[in-house]
Amino acid sequence: MSVPRFWRRLKNVYNLIGTQCENCGMYYYPPRSLCPKCRRSSLIIPFKFKGEGEVLTYTIVHSATKDFEKHVPYILAIIKLNEGPNLTSQVICSPEEIHIGMKVKSVFRKLGEESEKGMIYYGTKFVPLLNHSGK
Repeated sequence: MSVPRFWRRLKNVYNLIGTQCENCGMYYYPPRSLCPKCRRSSLIIPFKFKGEGEVLTYTIVHSATKDFEKHVPYILAIIKLNEGPNLTSQVICSPEEIHIGMKVKSVFRKLGEESEKGMIYYGTKFVPLLNHSGK
Protein backbone atom coordinates (compact mmCIF):
# COMPACT_ATOMS: atom_id res chain seq x y z
CA MET A 1 0.00 0.00 0.00
CA SER A 2 1.35 3.44 -0.86
CA VAL A 3 2.11 5.90 1.94
CA PRO A 4 -0.50 8.50 0.82
CA ARG A 5 -3.22 5.82 0.58
CA PHE A 6 -2.24 4.49 4.02
CA TRP A 7 -2.66 7.93 5.64
CA ARG A 8 -5.99 8.61 3.84
CA ARG A 9 -7.45 5.38 5.25
CA LEU A 10 -6.41 6.07 8.86
CA LYS A 11 -9.59 7.79 10.07
CA ASN A 12 -11.72 4.92 8.70
CA VAL A 13 -9.53 2.17 10.17
CA TYR A 14 -8.89 3.83 13.54
CA ASN A 15 -12.48 4.93 14.11
CA LEU A 16 -14.47 2.24 12.29
CA ILE A 17 -16.05 4.87 10.06
CA GLY A 18 -18.18 3.79 7.13
CA THR A 19 -21.11 5.36 5.34
CA GLN A 20 -24.89 5.33 5.41
CA CYS A 21 -27.31 5.94 2.57
CA GLU A 22 -29.86 8.49 3.75
CA ASN A 23 -32.23 7.37 1.01
CA CYS A 24 -32.62 3.68 1.99
CA GLY A 25 -30.86 3.61 5.39
CA MET A 26 -28.26 0.94 4.46
CA TYR A 27 -24.85 1.04 6.17
CA TYR A 28 -21.53 0.26 4.44
CA TYR A 29 -18.05 -0.62 5.61
CA PRO A 30 -15.62 0.15 4.16
CA PRO A 31 -17.08 3.51 3.11
CA ARG A 32 -18.76 3.82 -0.29
CA SER A 33 -19.42 6.87 -2.40
CA LEU A 34 -22.54 5.36 -4.01
CA CYS A 35 -25.27 3.12 -2.62
CA PRO A 36 -25.50 -0.04 -4.76
CA LYS A 37 -29.22 -0.25 -4.00
CA CYS A 38 -30.26 3.36 -4.73
CA ARG A 39 -27.58 4.21 -7.30
CA ARG A 40 -27.80 7.81 -8.47
CA SER A 41 -30.59 8.75 -6.08
CA SER A 42 -28.44 7.86 -3.06
CA LEU A 43 -27.21 10.42 -0.53
CA ILE A 44 -24.17 8.95 1.23
CA ILE A 45 -23.04 10.35 4.59
CA PRO A 46 -20.20 9.31 6.96
CA PHE A 47 -21.21 7.01 9.82
CA LYS A 48 -19.19 5.93 12.88
CA PHE A 49 -20.04 2.36 13.88
CA LYS A 50 -20.41 1.46 17.57
CA GLY A 51 -18.07 -1.47 17.02
CA GLU A 52 -20.22 -4.28 18.38
CA GLY A 53 -21.34 -7.34 16.45
CA GLU A 54 -21.18 -11.11 16.21
CA VAL A 55 -18.97 -13.74 14.64
CA LEU A 56 -20.57 -15.17 11.47
CA THR A 57 -17.71 -17.53 10.65
CA TYR A 58 -14.03 -17.85 11.48
CA THR A 59 -10.80 -19.66 10.77
CA ILE A 60 -7.85 -20.39 13.02
CA VAL A 61 -4.55 -19.61 11.30
CA HIS A 62 -1.77 -22.06 12.21
CA SER A 63 0.68 -21.26 9.41
CA ALA A 64 1.36 -17.59 8.74
CA THR A 65 3.68 -15.30 6.83
CA LYS A 66 6.94 -14.20 8.42
CA ASP A 67 5.34 -11.04 9.85
CA PHE A 68 2.66 -13.02 11.72
CA GLU A 69 4.39 -16.33 12.53
CA LYS A 70 5.00 -15.31 16.17
CA HIS A 71 1.21 -14.82 16.60
CA VAL A 72 0.04 -18.28 15.49
CA PRO A 73 -2.42 -19.63 16.14
CA TYR A 74 -4.60 -16.56 15.61
CA ILE A 75 -8.25 -16.14 14.63
CA LEU A 76 -9.63 -14.36 11.58
CA ALA A 77 -13.39 -13.92 11.52
CA ILE A 78 -16.15 -12.37 9.50
CA ILE A 79 -17.94 -10.05 11.89
CA LYS A 80 -21.47 -8.80 11.31
CA LEU A 81 -21.70 -5.36 12.90
CA ASN A 82 -24.94 -4.60 14.76
CA GLU A 83 -25.72 -1.94 12.14
CA GLY A 84 -25.52 -4.53 9.34
CA PRO A 85 -22.21 -4.57 7.41
CA ASN A 86 -19.83 -7.52 7.50
CA LEU A 87 -16.07 -7.11 7.84
CA THR A 88 -13.07 -9.38 8.24
CA SER A 89 -10.96 -8.89 11.35
CA GLN A 90 -8.80 -10.64 13.87
CA VAL A 91 -10.53 -11.76 17.07
CA ILE A 92 -8.33 -11.73 20.15
CA CYS A 93 -9.22 -14.77 22.24
CA SER A 94 -8.12 -18.38 22.58
CA PRO A 95 -9.00 -20.78 19.75
CA GLU A 96 -11.05 -22.80 22.28
CA GLU A 97 -13.18 -19.76 23.14
CA ILE A 98 -14.22 -18.65 19.62
CA HIS A 99 -17.61 -19.76 18.29
CA ILE A 100 -20.14 -18.75 15.66
CA GLY A 101 -22.59 -16.30 17.20
CA MET A 102 -20.03 -14.97 19.71
CA LYS A 103 -20.73 -11.33 20.58
CA VAL A 104 -17.66 -9.15 20.04
CA LYS A 105 -16.60 -5.52 20.34
CA SER A 106 -13.92 -3.55 18.55
CA VAL A 107 -10.67 -2.54 20.21
CA PHE A 108 -7.71 -0.48 19.07
CA ARG A 109 -4.58 -2.64 18.77
CA LYS A 110 -1.18 -2.83 17.11
CA LEU A 111 -1.51 -4.45 13.69
CA GLY A 112 2.14 -4.61 12.75
CA GLU A 113 5.22 -2.70 11.74
CA GLU A 114 6.91 -1.98 8.44
CA SER A 115 10.35 -3.18 9.52
CA GLU A 116 12.32 -3.67 12.69
CA LYS A 117 13.01 0.08 12.88
CA GLY A 118 10.05 1.16 10.77
CA MET A 119 6.62 2.59 11.31
CA ILE A 120 4.24 0.83 13.71
CA TYR A 121 0.64 0.82 12.55
CA TYR A 122 -2.52 0.33 14.54
CA GLY A 123 -6.11 -0.51 13.76
CA THR A 124 -9.24 -2.35 14.78
CA LYS A 125 -9.40 -5.89 16.10
CA PHE A 126 -12.22 -7.52 18.05
CA VAL A 127 -12.48 -9.12 21.50
CA PRO A 128 -15.30 -11.11 23.11
CA LEU A 129 -18.05 -8.92 24.55
CA LEU A 130 -18.61 -10.03 28.13
CA ASN A 131 -22.19 -10.57 29.24
CA HIS A 132 -23.67 -9.74 32.66
CA SER A 133 -22.24 -12.87 34.32
CA GLY A 134 -18.67 -12.08 33.17
CA LYS A 135 -18.57 -14.85 30.55
